[in-house]
Amino acid sequence: MVQHQLRGVLSVIDDCSFRITQFEMLSGSDVHWWGAGGDDFQNLTKGFVISDQNLNQTYKNDSFLVNLRKNVTWDRIKVLSVWDIPTASNFGHVLFRNSSNATENAAPSPMPVNGNTSLIGNEQPTMFENCKVLSEGYRIRWTLKEEEDGIDIGLEGATGIQNYMAFGWANPIVSANFMVGSDVVIAGFKEDGMPFADDYYITKYSECMINKDGTVQGVCPDTMYEGSDPIGLVNNTKLVYGHRKDGVSFIRYKRRLKSVDKKYDMPVDPKGNMTVIWALGSIKPPDSLRPFYLPTNHGGSYGHLTLNISERVNDCLGPLDAEDKEDQDLVIADKKEPLVVVTGPALHYPNPPNPSKVLYINKKEAPILRVERGVPVKFSIQAGHDVAFYVTSDPLGGNATLRNMSETIYFGGPEAEGVQASPTELVWAPDRNTPDLVYYQSLYIQKMGWKVQVVDGGLPDMYNNSVSLDDQQVMLFWTLSESSISIAARGEKKSGYLSVGFGRGMVNSFAYVGWIDDNGRGRVSTYWIDGRDPSSVHPTKENLTYVRCKSENGIITLEFSRPLNPSCKLNDRPECNNIIDPTTPLEVVWAMGAQWSDDHLSVRNMHSVTSKRPVSVLLMRGSAEAEEDLRPVLAVHGFMMFLAWGILLPGGTLAARYLKHVGDGWFQIHVNLQYSGLVIVFLGFLFAVAELRGFTFHSLHVKFGMLAILLAIAQPVNAYLRPKKPSNGEEVSARRLIWEYIHVITGRCAIIIGGAALITGMKHLGDRYGDENIHGLIWALIIWFLIGALTVIYLEYREKKRRSWDRISGRSNWVLGNGEEDIDLLNPRRTMAEKEALSSERMEVQLEPLSR
Repeated sequence: MVQHQLRGVLSVIDDCSFRITQFEMLSGSDVHWWGAGGDDFQNLTKGFVISDQNLNQTYKNDSFLVNLRKNVTWDRIKVLSVWDIPTASNFGHVLFRNSSNATENAAPSPMPVNGNTSLIGNEQPTMFENCKVLSEGYRIRWTLKEEEDGIDIGLEGATGIQNYMAFGWANPIVSANFMVGSDVVIAGFKEDGMPFADDYYITKYSECMINKDGTVQGVCPDTMYEGSDPIGLVNNTKLVYGHRKDGVSFIRYKRRLKSVDKKYDMPVDPKGNMTVIWALGSIKPPDSLRPFYLPTNHGGSYGHLTLNISERVNDCLGPLDAEDKEDQDLVIADKKEPLVVVTGPALHYPNPPNPSKVLYINKKEAPILRVERGVPVKFSIQAGHDVAFYVTSDPLGGNATLRNMSETIYFGGPEAEGVQASPTELVWAPDRNTPDLVYYQSLYIQKMGWKVQVVDGGLPDMYNNSVSLDDQQVMLFWTLSESSISIAARGEKKSGYLSVGFGRGMVNSFAYVGWIDDNGRGRVSTYWIDGRDPSSVHPTKENLTYVRCKSENGIITLEFSRPLNPSCKLNDRPECNNIIDPTTPLEVVWAMGAQWSDDHLSVRNMHSVTSKRPVSVLLMRGSAEAEEDLRPVLAVHGFMMFLAWGILLPGGTLAARYLKHVGDGWFQIHVNLQYSGLVIVFLGFLFAVAELRGFTFHSLHVKFGMLAILLAIAQPVNAYLRPKKPSNGEEVSARRLIWEYIHVITGRCAIIIGGAALITGMKHLGDRYGDENIHGLIWALIIWFLIGALTVIYLEYREKKRRSWDRISGRSNWVLGNGEEDIDLLNPRRTMAEKEALSSERMEVQLEPLSR
């Protein structure tokens, strides 16, 4: 027996089969019969499957025949093992004797499935003829050897390593209080892990006490009553074997039926019924006052029964299955102190076979390492340059050759190596997406490390931000990444389910519901809600990952991760519209109730308590505030931007285009409107930044708005750098012409992009606040722009008629004053033709006297 409570008897039948009887084993993951050339680490790990039979179940005293594969012969098998392939675990094995030492043609004797290589032959330290259940998790096994005046006893208990197991014979003359005057054996494990089994005698229901006169009373070793026992006349118990595996203690010992000590040992009748007693409890190690192991109160785990050791009994069906199978040292990571990683000899490695050198953490051999999500762990790696420390999903490690292509590495790697004189210090921060169980190993050698238990820390440690929602009954936690968000919600009161929704209310919201189903499994489901009755709650298929939900004392906590932008097309399915923009407030509501059903919702399934109003969560700031109908600052921002981009700046552009024929005033109108619009744009920008406390370029509205502002700012800079206008009759310079093109095109692009920013801003406001009036405002804005476009078309028509009339009437194409030349950039050919005609004509000037 090496692991998984494996025991049984193997008998070779012929050249291609063997029989297993009395077979017991706890299930593994992918278990097979395995052949190897030796019982050391290298040979066992390089072994091979010898039979097509799978052993992926729990066996309870079973018997069956096993056939070897066609290409397998006995001469290739020196060790036959029960082997779990994914974990490279040896559950137990048989060492075959050398055939040259055996008698020719002699039938092979049954051999035990056992890990002790010194016990080849018929010695079976875990196998007995009889077994009796004393209590759940505690058994006695025995084999009577009456001809040798002895009995072999095995005590087997699924109990803690610090506990004792007691069994013995009561005084046959008493009919009650059987423990007083009884002869018992106390068995267990010492502090160094070695087994012990000692003879005790009970004189009183108390711990062993030494009186002032030197006498002792209580539950005391026989040697305490009679002094030292150098020749074994008082302590008639002889330890044979002991092990501690899978959380189960096993001690085998022998005792005589008729002891030399008549005072403190009870004779055992091999044929008659006798009363036996048993108990389980904790034990204290020896100290200077009492140099023996001291059993304390059994805590209610005790009893007695009538037993006839000559009768064949076996009511132990199946192996013991301890709740806590780990006896390894536990190291709990502390973010204040580093974990020192070194190597050392393998003495009690938990998953044999193992290499001779394994990893030690804080001077403990291959301990279980426990870390908390969100709490950084510092390692000081001093294991040598040939050991690269890493944390992996592979239970074997040693994957430098990429043996396991599906391996996930969570921390460390080739650079994580160092020595005591020059250690390498690295920090690992397991996050909420780290699995509950991973492994620390060496990158170059398999099976040097062991398990890492990743437990939940406090939610504030696991998430970067947290806020209290409305009424402070629900806490919301989140962590933003580049393209996704991880969210957790915890109710502060007991409930049957917890729901958080994204929206201004229950109606038209996306809801995430966490609850515990009838099988005790935590679940999180997603819904689109478009009404106030159960039929309006529609399940959706959102792409949620790392989903968890648990209930502790009725307090529901749900967790999940999701992309910020769903991968499906808008309006394809309802959940495709559930976009989270980190740059804008996210409205969150919540609800709790007594029960939830994923299949048949009814009024009873609906909430019993809800938030009174939405809370606006600022994801990038990590804060929240109660939502208002419409934030006044954002309303002012929108009005100012409409005034600038919808009225003033377009008005200035129209003045420059269509008012040049009325005189020099067009230029002042153009400049005043443009500068007024720029000032209002800048103030509106400051209002938005002040409200959102910063901005990013994630949303389309912000991108359009910033581009429009940059183009608008470029206009006065461009005007300041404009080349000198030509004198009357002079040719327009190339620089002047290029400047006029740039000035006109930049201004008109700014107007167009500014209009797009207005429309996307209204849509953005509607998406975030769900205001029913937003759609009406968007259409009103579109109609306003259409009216503006029709106005431009009409003015352009009037301008063409005016130019045609001026040309017919011979009017000049320019006016005196401080204004700019009327150059029609929409029709430069016509302008140049008119200039050529003017240059060929003779200008007439009428002179009149100054006074008449």
